[in-house]
Order: sequence, then C-alpha cells, then structure tokens
Amino acid sequence: MTADKPLNWKIGGVALGLVFFLAVLLVKPIGVSTQFVILDGILADIAAPEFITQTEEGYTSTNAYMAKSDGKYAKSAANPLNYSFIFVLAMAAGAFASVMARGGLSKSERVAPALWRANFGDSAAKRYAVAFVGGFVVLYGARLAGGCTSGHMMSGMMQTAVSGYIFTAGAFAAAVPVAMIMYKREG
Repeated sequence: MTADKPLNWKIGGVALGLVFFLAVLLVKPIGVSTQFVILDGILADIAAPEFITQTEEGYTSTNAYMAKSDGKYAKSAANPLNYSFIFVLAMAAGAFASVMARGGLSKSERVAPALWRANFGDSAAKRYAVAFVGGFVVLYGARLAGGCTSGHMMSGMMQTAVSGYIFTAGAFAAAVPVAMIMYKREG
C-alpha cells in the first residue's frame, strides 16, 4: 500500500463494514453530523457563556435546537469529551496519520483529477469553494434529515432501519443526476 498502489476498494469496504459492525455491537451506531452541532455549541458557549446553562433538571440552552431532547445537545456541548465527539476528532487524526504513514500526498494526488479539470479547469480556489459549498449543503441536509450518511445510510441500513433505506434511496436519487449534469465531459 503506497501512494502508487492504493488499497483494494473491496478490502477497504469489508474493513469499513467491520468497523461499523463493531461500533454498533460494542458502543452505539456511528453518526457524525450531530457533532458539528456540538462543536457549534461549544464555540457559542465560549463566545457567550450564558448560551448553555446547567439546571437542576440537567442542561439547557438559550438556543431551541441545542435545548431540544431535554438538553441532550447542550449537555454534549458542555461536556464534549464523549465517545461521539472524540470519534469525529479521531477520524480526522486517523486520516492524517494514514497519509503520513504512506509518505504523504503524491504529486498526482495534489493535482485536481482529470475529470474535474475537464469540466471546471485547473483553479484550486474554484475546487475548494465547490467542496466547501457542497459540504455545507450536505451537512445542512443531514441536519434536516436528522442524521448523516454514516448514521442513516451505513449504521441505519446495517440495522435494517426503514429510514436508512429511504435516506439511501434519496441520496442516490439526487447524487446520480447531479453528478451526470456536473461531469458531462470525461477526464
């Protein structure tokens, strides 16, 4: 496994499935979009210490979204060293460690893929802007749906949740036509 010879996608898929299975079996289903809400709550509480308060009944917030579910999100923001938040931080750290373990990014990995260049040119700024906007839209949609692809699609389908199958069908029904429209030219 080097930058020139990547891990076989089938082995990666099985490994990912095993990680999800073990997480559900040993701890709880994996889901990460909620942790962005928790991070927002942590930052908001730093900026305005009255944002999250502890009461006799538990935690609450001046923000209705953070206060919902009996202050579950407010409690997580007030005490962020929990499994879910640490898991999200570990995902980023693990990705960085993986890249460093294989010697960093190769020159070809630093260049936009040929498919992107064929459709949108070489502008790194445009690529980063599109990635940011796309990430924002996906995260916003995940919060509207009550969970993200890891929560609904991966963990949800593994647990045979009907909502997981509906979410997955909707995600592919939207993603395939958008990709076909965006990437008309081959790289």
